[in-house]
Amino acid sequence: MIKRTHNCGQLRAGDTGSKVSLCGWVDSYRDHGNLVFIDLRDRYGITQLVFNPETQPEMHRLSRQLRCEWVLGASGTVRMRGEGLTNPKLPTGEIEVLIDQLEVLNTAKTPPFELDNAGSVDEELRLKHRYIDLRRPEMQNKLEVRHRVTKITRDFYDSEGFWEIETPFLGKSTPEGARDFLVPSRLCIGEFYALPQSPQLFKQVLMISGIDRYFQIVRCFRDEDPRADRQAEFTQIDVEMSFVDSDDVIDVNERLVARIFKEILGIDVKVPIRRMSYRQAMDDYGIDRPDLRFDMKLKNISEIAAQSQFKVFIDTVGRGGVVKGFCAPGGGKFSRSDIEKTFTNFAADYGAKGLAWFKVVADEQAKKADLASSIAKFFSPQQKQQIIETFDAKPNDLILLIADTMDAANKALAPLRIKLAKELDMIDENVYEFVWIVDFPLFEWNEKDNRYDSLHHPFTAPVPQDLEKLDTDPASIRSQAYDIVVNGSEIGGGSVRIHQPDKQAKVFKLLNISDTQAQERFGFFLQALKYGAPPHGGIAFGLDRLVMLLTRTDNIRDVIAFPKTQKGQCLLTDAPSEVEQSQLDDLNLRTQTHH
Repeated sequence: MIKRTHNCGQLRAGDTGSKVSLCGWVDSYRDHGNLVFIDLRDRYGITQLVFNPETQPEMHRLSRQLRCEWVLGASGTVRMRGEGLTNPKLPTGEIEVLIDQLEVLNTAKTPPFELDNAGSVDEELRLKHRYIDLRRPEMQNKLEVRHRVTKITRDFYDSEGFWEIETPFLGKSTPEGARDFLVPSRLCIGEFYALPQSPQLFKQVLMISGIDRYFQIVRCFRDEDPRADRQAEFTQIDVEMSFVDSDDVIDVNERLVARIFKEILGIDVKVPIRRMSYRQAMDDYGIDRPDLRFDMKLKNISEIAAQSQFKVFIDTVGRGGVVKGFCAPGGGKFSRSDIEKTFTNFAADYGAKGLAWFKVVADEQAKKADLASSIAKFFSPQQKQQIIETFDAKPNDLILLIADTMDAANKALAPLRIKLAKELDMIDENVYEFVWIVDFPLFEWNEKDNRYDSLHHPFTAPVPQDLEKLDTDPASIRSQAYDIVVNGSEIGGGSVRIHQPDKQAKVFKLLNISDTQAQERFGFFLQALKYGAPPHGGIAFGLDRLVMLLTRTDNIRDVIAFPKTQKGQCLLTDAPSEVEQSQLDDLNLRTQTHH
């Protein structure tokens, strides 16, 4: 077999005259009647091979049988391409290799799709033939970025004194939050393991064990419906530290983020990264992962609206709701039908019952801005001026408003803000804006079950100043949680943990978790807490989501070598699949067929 001396992205003008051997796949084939040209591709690039009937008639004859995706070994001499024949798009575009020895290492069936046109091919076809899809340079680049991110991560944490420690995949089911994947035990009939949704309790036990600084690049599993940025199995960069507060955790981990963005994209991330309270994020952007690449903050005009003659606004504010919205610079260009068909319908998809709007127009006579819309007549000139001033609106701007509860208004306004920014071309795709969101509420009220839920998880510590409110005012307690957000996407989040058993018991009580339930779910951990747990905290980054950002894709399946579909299926292997009855018998299981 011909052994390669170089890869297909390596040869340059300085190699002219060298005898070389290359191996790879036929990327393209061009028969010019006299000369035959083959582009040979491997992971590293493409090199043009030339077959000349005059110097090597046998090689030329063989070359005419070659087809795309055949696997070749080829030897020959490097030479410069003729004048005007160079390819500036290829690093190897100045040279070609005149072949004098050829070996077909394998033939190939005609691929189900052309690599060059894979972007327009149905994704299910690409996933079924993933081995062909992954040959594309674009896909290999994503896997390379993923490899580099994990390498940078390991090197960084090692230099900071962290140990990489593996935690079990077969664990105990703690049914809360997402649904667990269950694994039946053959040796303990009728009992089940659960695949970990995260190593949360194990990494806290490692802190109690005196490990001090731990990290892990770990697979996690959630039996949830997949979506564009979520998979049932995903990868976390998982971190925990002892004797720290939230500032310590943030400091170390924002330096990791800065290093990754510098080494992968050459972007300088200014540290310390700015921080924003959860309350400010919700007030100004309607969401706890704001996109800060453009301004367009939300404003609350409930007081002005309540004084107007517009019944919808008056009634909403009277019921304790809000009138809230934003001003889209230049949005005055949209027609009434644009606004009502596109933006009103869009807001309705997010639960909005309606969308009020004003166009900001120039009042030439009064030499100031005015508001125009079907509801403008319900507002006095003074009220209109107050609205214009609140939004700092200019002629040709568009003000969009939603009247509802605060939560409902925020839920619709946050995505509407992003949509308008895209429509008005306000987002610079080359900019990365980072922010830490801090001071989250510890609890959120569950209206349906009439009880509190953890906003993050039940082991999150309250801020020390709010501890006394555990007995008196749980709703106003802030947690020591923090999320890192870039361009509206949360790439990581964590918290300082509760390390004292009595405080953990109080939080469980507020969450309506009884002592019996706590023991059943977390007994081993609660026992460990009684043996001298240090103050500790940590964070987890979504590796898949981070690589999505770095490679500018909006599909999580692009950055996972062998992903699942929206239905949780692997089309390459046909998993999940039925198993033999004997395997079920070993596990004392039977299946129930639904008709």
